[in-house]
Amino acid sequence: QGVGHWIAERVTSAALVPLVIWGIWAVIGVARGGYGAAVALLASPVNAVLVVLTLAIGFWHMHAGMRVVVEDYVHTPLAKTAVLLLNLFACVLLGALAIFSVLKVAFTAGAV
Repeated sequence: QGVGHWIAERVTSAALVPLVIWGIWAVIGVARGGYGAAVALLASPVNAVLVVLTLAIGFWHMHAGMRVVVEDYVHTPLAKTAVLLLNLFACVLLGALAIFSVLKVAFTAGAV
């Protein structure tokens, strides 16, 4: 079980490297163009998919990392269970909201 978590953390880390590099490049381009450039960026299917992948993998990686921290440093069983559930719910909720926001802009970019 521990080996699987370790491998998952390394795989998500490796996946995030090119995605974050692309994300930095995209944010620099959007910063020059403002809101219109951000909408135009997300109107492109490739860019929208890359943003969604970055968010999904990023929240998955965050969940895995925080899980290790909680399992290592929270020793009370009830507190550990509560914090692990809070970590799971927070990552799923925030990830879903972020992805929904990207998809909403991506699908309605040309509808205005």
